[in-house]
Amino acid sequence: MLLVLTLVGAGVLGTYLWRTSDSWRDAAADWEALAREHGAQVAQTQADLEATSSELEATRGQLATAQTRITELADEKAQLGDTTAAQQQLADYQTRVSRAAGDVATALTNCIDGQKRLIEYLGDTSRYDADDLARFRADVERVCGAATDANAALQRELAR
Repeated sequence: MLLVLTLVGAGVLGTYLWRTSDSWRDAAADWEALAREHGAQVAQTQADLEATSSELEATRGQLATAQTRITELADEKAQLGDTTAAQQQLADYQTRVSRAAGDVATALTNCIDGQKRLIEYLGDTSRYDADDLARFRADVERVCGAATDANAALQRELAR
Protein backbone atom coordinates (compact mmCIF):
# COMPACT_ATOMS: atom_id res chain seq x y z
CA MET A 1 0.00 0.00 0.00
CA LEU A 2 2.82 2.36 0.91
CA LEU A 3 4.54 1.50 -2.35
CA VAL A 4 1.36 2.23 -4.32
CA LEU A 5 0.91 5.58 -2.55
CA THR A 6 4.55 6.43 -3.22
CA LEU A 7 4.20 5.52 -6.90
CA VAL A 8 0.96 7.54 -7.24
CA GLY A 9 2.61 10.49 -5.46
CA ALA A 10 5.65 10.23 -7.74
CA GLY A 11 3.36 10.04 -10.78
CA VAL A 12 1.44 13.15 -9.70
CA LEU A 13 4.67 15.01 -8.97
CA GLY A 14 6.18 13.88 -12.29
CA THR A 15 3.09 15.04 -14.20
CA TYR A 16 3.16 18.41 -12.41
CA LEU A 17 6.85 18.88 -13.19
CA TRP A 18 6.29 17.87 -16.80
CA ARG A 19 3.47 20.43 -17.25
CA THR A 20 5.49 23.13 -15.50
CA SER A 21 8.44 22.44 -17.79
CA ASP A 22 6.18 22.68 -20.87
CA SER A 23 4.73 25.98 -19.63
CA TRP A 24 8.20 27.43 -19.11
CA ARG A 25 9.32 26.22 -22.53
CA ASP A 26 6.26 27.87 -24.17
CA ALA A 27 6.82 31.11 -22.26
CA ALA A 28 10.49 31.16 -23.28
CA ALA A 29 9.52 30.67 -26.93
CA ASP A 30 7.03 33.55 -26.69
CA TRP A 31 9.66 35.84 -25.15
CA GLU A 32 12.19 34.89 -27.82
CA ALA A 33 9.67 35.70 -30.59
CA LEU A 34 8.91 39.04 -28.96
CA ALA A 35 12.62 39.85 -28.67
CA ARG A 36 13.17 39.04 -32.35
CA GLU A 37 10.23 41.24 -33.36
CA HIS A 38 11.53 44.18 -31.31
CA GLY A 39 15.01 43.65 -32.71
CA ALA A 40 13.64 43.91 -36.24
CA GLN A 41 11.73 47.08 -35.30
CA VAL A 42 14.87 48.64 -33.84
CA ALA A 43 16.84 47.81 -36.99
CA GLN A 44 14.14 49.39 -39.16
CA THR A 45 14.02 52.47 -36.94
CA GLN A 46 17.78 52.88 -37.16
CA ALA A 47 17.62 52.65 -40.95
CA ASP A 48 14.81 55.24 -40.98
CA LEU A 49 16.86 57.50 -38.70
CA GLU A 50 19.87 57.31 -41.02
CA ALA A 51 17.70 58.11 -44.04
CA THR A 52 16.08 61.06 -42.29
CA SER A 53 19.46 62.39 -41.18
CA SER A 54 20.71 62.20 -44.75
CA GLU A 55 17.62 64.00 -46.00
CA LEU A 56 18.11 66.69 -43.36
CA GLU A 57 21.67 67.31 -44.54
CA ALA A 58 20.48 67.57 -48.15
CA THR A 59 17.83 70.10 -47.13
CA ARG A 60 20.39 72.19 -45.28
CA GLY A 61 22.55 72.20 -48.41
CA GLN A 62 19.57 73.35 -50.50
CA LEU A 63 18.88 76.16 -48.05
CA ALA A 64 22.49 77.36 -48.14
CA THR A 65 22.55 77.22 -51.94
CA ALA A 66 19.24 79.09 -52.22
CA GLN A 67 20.40 81.82 -49.83
CA THR A 68 23.66 82.29 -51.72
CA ARG A 69 21.87 82.42 -55.08
CA ILE A 70 19.30 84.90 -53.75
CA THR A 71 22.06 87.22 -52.59
CA GLU A 72 23.88 86.94 -55.94
CA LEU A 73 20.73 87.62 -57.95
CA ALA A 74 19.72 90.52 -55.75
CA ASP A 75 23.17 92.05 -56.33
CA GLU A 76 22.90 91.49 -60.09
CA LYS A 77 19.43 92.97 -60.29
CA ALA A 78 20.42 95.92 -58.10
CA GLN A 79 22.88 96.99 -60.81
CA LEU A 80 20.27 97.04 -63.61
CA GLY A 81 19.46 100.63 -64.27
CA ASP A 82 19.24 104.14 -63.00
CA THR A 83 16.03 105.26 -64.63
CA THR A 84 12.87 105.63 -62.61
CA ALA A 85 11.08 102.90 -64.54
CA ALA A 86 14.00 100.53 -64.12
CA GLN A 87 14.20 101.34 -60.43
CA GLN A 88 10.46 100.70 -60.00
CA GLN A 89 10.77 97.40 -61.84
CA LEU A 90 13.71 96.53 -59.65
CA ALA A 91 11.80 97.42 -56.49
CA ASP A 92 8.85 95.28 -57.62
CA TYR A 93 11.17 92.43 -58.53
CA GLN A 94 13.02 92.62 -55.23
CA THR A 95 9.71 92.61 -53.37
CA ARG A 96 8.58 89.47 -55.20
CA VAL A 97 11.97 87.81 -54.75
CA SER A 98 12.14 88.78 -51.09
CA ARG A 99 8.65 87.41 -50.50
CA ALA A 100 9.50 84.19 -52.34
CA ALA A 101 12.84 83.94 -50.51
CA GLY A 102 11.08 84.45 -47.20
CA ASP A 103 8.62 81.70 -48.11
CA VAL A 104 11.50 79.37 -49.02
CA ALA A 105 13.43 80.17 -45.85
CA THR A 106 10.35 79.65 -43.68
CA ALA A 107 9.40 76.43 -45.46
CA LEU A 108 12.94 75.04 -45.26
CA THR A 109 13.21 76.02 -41.59
CA ASN A 110 9.92 74.23 -40.89
CA CYS A 111 11.20 71.22 -42.82
CA ILE A 112 14.47 71.15 -40.89
CA ASP A 113 12.69 71.58 -37.56
CA GLY A 114 10.28 68.78 -38.42
CA GLN A 115 13.12 66.49 -39.46
CA LYS A 116 15.02 67.25 -36.25
CA ARG A 117 11.96 66.35 -34.18
CA LEU A 118 11.42 63.21 -36.27
CA ILE A 119 15.02 62.18 -35.65
CA GLU A 120 14.51 62.70 -31.92
CA TYR A 121 11.33 60.62 -31.99
CA LEU A 122 13.00 57.87 -34.01
CA GLY A 123 15.84 57.83 -31.51
CA ASP A 124 13.45 56.54 -28.84
CA THR A 125 10.58 54.82 -30.63
CA SER A 126 9.53 52.93 -27.52
CA ARG A 127 8.00 56.14 -26.14
CA TYR A 128 5.77 56.70 -29.17
CA ASP A 129 3.02 54.86 -30.99
CA ALA A 130 4.16 53.49 -34.37
CA ASP A 131 1.06 54.90 -36.13
CA ASP A 132 1.69 58.35 -34.62
CA LEU A 133 5.31 58.21 -35.83
CA ALA A 134 4.14 57.25 -39.32
CA ARG A 135 1.66 60.15 -39.36
CA PHE A 136 4.32 62.57 -38.12
CA ARG A 137 6.76 61.31 -40.78
CA ALA A 138 4.07 61.92 -43.45
CA ASP A 139 3.50 65.43 -42.05
CA VAL A 140 7.23 66.16 -42.20
CA GLU A 141 7.38 64.89 -45.78
CA ARG A 142 4.45 67.15 -46.66
CA VAL A 143 6.15 70.17 -45.05
CA CYS A 144 9.40 69.37 -46.87
CA GLY A 145 7.43 69.00 -50.11
CA ALA A 146 6.01 72.46 -49.52
CA ALA A 147 9.58 73.72 -49.05
CA THR A 148 10.57 72.18 -52.37
CA ASP A 149 7.52 73.78 -54.03
CA ALA A 150 8.39 77.17 -52.50
CA ASN A 151 11.94 76.81 -53.78
CA ALA A 152 10.64 75.99 -57.27
CA ALA A 153 8.43 79.10 -57.16
CA LEU A 154 11.44 81.17 -56.14
CA GLN A 155 13.50 79.71 -58.98
CA ARG A 156 10.71 80.61 -61.44
CA GLU A 157 10.60 84.15 -60.06
CA LEU A 158 14.38 84.45 -60.33
CA ALA A 159 14.28 83.27 -63.94
CA ARG A 160 11.90 86.11 -64.92
